[in-house]
Amino acid sequence: MLPELHRLRHEKDMKTLFARGRSVFGSLVGMKMCPNGLPVSRFAVVVGVKTAKSAVDRNRIKRRVRSIVQTHISRVKGGFDVCLLPRKEALTAKHKDVEASLMASFKKGKLL
Repeated sequence: MLPELHRLRHEKDMKTLFARGRSVFGSLVGMKMCPNGLPVSRFAVVVGVKTAKSAVDRNRIKRRVRSIVQTHISRVKGGFDVCLLPRKEALTAKHKDVEASLMASFKKGKLL
């Protein structure tokens, strides 16, 4: 689980992120990001019903992505709100492939 300091929780922050954020999409994971003016970056993982019909599958994808973020959180630049948007293919992909796609998205968005 992500440390509380790095969790993006409030609806107001999410609305701001989706209204003003910049989009970066990889093969398995996309993201919206915008500056937050804080010394740390905050993350949220959103998996819609279109991505996975079953709540079990949606939660599995979220746990996978959160664990990858947690292992690489020290390398990510501070000062951003980031919403991670896994695609349908992330459910059947191997953990290494999801990790590679997420790291490529971070590099593309200049968060590493």
